[in-house]
Amino acid sequence: MTRSNRSARAAGTRFETLVAGYLNHHWDDRIERRTRHGAKDRGDLSGVRVMGQRVVVECKDHNRLDLAGWWAEAETERGNDGANAAFVVHKRRGKSAAADQWVTLTLGDLLALLAGNRDRFTYPF
Repeated sequence: MTRSNRSARAAGTRFETLVAGYLNHHWDDRIERRTRHGAKDRGDLSGVRVMGQRVVVECKDHNRLDLAGWWAEAETERGNDGANAAFVVHKRRGKSAAADQWVTLTLGDLLALLAGNRDRFTYPF
């Protein structure tokens, strides 16, 4: 059965709330679900910081993987937010616990998170 637009939005909201609640409880109690900003969207969660730097989190509850599309969206939102890094949290089918969901990011974003400074890494290396 195909999801309707309404049921897809509800699933997305539930997934964002699950991820926000998990990060809020285990990482930082300022993390919460963010309201949408249209063309200037800045990610699905607010309050995510690593080493004092903002991080954009894009949450996806879809039946089909679209990592390239999701990543493009997360990168646009990282730019809108002026964040140091971005990552995509996507639904792992058959797993309902927040801790069991997948996280995708680029190696450059991983280094930006670990080092706390995106500007240190230039291309080509």
